[in-house]
Amino acid sequence: MKNLLIASTALIATASVAAADVKFSGYGRFGIGYQEDRTGTVNNFTTDANGDIVADGTADVDTDNTILVSRFRLNIDGTAETDGGVEFQARVRLQADDDSGNGEQNSAGLNGARFSVIYGGLRVDAGNVAGSFDNLANYFGNEPGLEEFLGQYSGVDYSFLEYTSTGSGANAVFFQYAVGDFAFGASYDQATVALDGVPQDADRWDISATYTFNNITAALAYGQTKANVNSASEKQSLTVLTLGAEFGDFSGTLFVADDDVVDDAENGTAYGLSLAYNLGAATTLQFAYGDGSADNDTRNIGIGAIYDLGGGASLRGGIGEIKTGDEDGRIRADFGAQFNF
Repeated sequence: MKNLLIASTALIATASVAAADVKFSGYGRFGIGYQEDRTGTVNNFTTDANGDIVADGTADVDTDNTILVSRFRLNIDGTAETDGGVEFQARVRLQADDDSGNGEQNSAGLNGARFSVIYGGLRVDAGNVAGSFDNLANYFGNEPGLEEFLGQYSGVDYSFLEYTSTGSGANAVFFQYAVGDFAFGASYDQATVALDGVPQDADRWDISATYTFNNITAALAYGQTKANVNSASEKQSLTVLTLGAEFGDFSGTLFVADDDVVDDAENGTAYGLSLAYNLGAATTLQFAYGDGSADNDTRNIGIGAIYDLGGGASLRGGIGEIKTGDEDGRIRADFGAQFNF
């Protein structure tokens, strides 16, 4: 009887495990990163009245231009499906990065959870979600470098709803519906802030539409933030148009945006492009350029390469210049390995 109970308990436990669909995925990367005139926050020491050196908080100082760079990312996805074909998903992400300012290692931590309901072409996300811009086809384009530090979108200064890998993220909702060659998206982020103790409505929303025809994809998105604590009532907005195309071993994207933010020196048109070319079976060359018409917009320009080692592993690197407004441009470069699992 005792053996029967043990066997029955083991069978029930096994059945429960088999019914649960939990998947792990992610990647690791590590290498060398260079940033001209790098600055960061470090431990600060002072000399007391007795001539002893004692810890005294932190200070922002010039640090090493060349550091070790790394990232470990682990996605944990739980999935269940009803008898009617409705799929429920939940994701949390465990991630650890280097501190890009001082070159030290940060500890790993879980981010905020994202929940999803999927049925046919309909998807609804809730919690720590990516909004319409973050999900927009070809918004990010080709980003050279192991750390993907260059982008065609660099001239955009509007703060849109993004999925957060290392924080709690916004508690928002994202909706997407795909039918044929069309896809439509929208998100809403309800938020309240205070200005001198008075509540301010800081809700964000955005919408998008995507159309794919043959080898070309066109996407358009618009978003708006109701109020900002720096302006009390001024609304901010962003409009983005992207085009992406593939022609054999060549692919490219075009990016045009108009952002209206609180700082007049950052208002204007942002524009950019990115290219990729498969040079043989294992090597891909990349290029990215981004800029804007506003006085304080950030310009990115640079190149990169990816060499596929097989088995989900690759060597990656890039070099380019980052320049904001009238400041001097700074060279940035990196090289290292990435492996997916």
